[in-house]
Amino acid sequence: MALKVTTELLDGCVLGVLSNDDYYGYALTQKIQESISVSSSTIYPVMRRLKKQGLVTVYDSPYQGRNRRYYKITDDGKNELKQIIFNWEEFQNNINKLMGDE
Repeated sequence: MALKVTTELLDGCVLGVLSNDDYYGYALTQKIQESISVSSSTIYPVMRRLKKQGLVTVYDSPYQGRNRRYYKITDDGKNELKQIIFNWEEFQNNINKLMGDE
């Protein structure tokens, strides 16, 4: 299967971060921005889509008088992440071949 470069990679980034721990929205965005240049206005729709697809769940937790919405990867999300990683590795190998790195 060919990798859908933009959406699938962003999904993989979010799921990859969440595979290590639960994050609230702002912290998740900050974590991703440590590695790639992407705006929070790009990441929040990704998180909503992943929730709608059942790949993450959300829960609220109080923090300093406010609620923070935390995102948690589901088992389906873990399986999707494995597929994205497989597709990424295949894509990366194909690009390396095209660039003469065999």
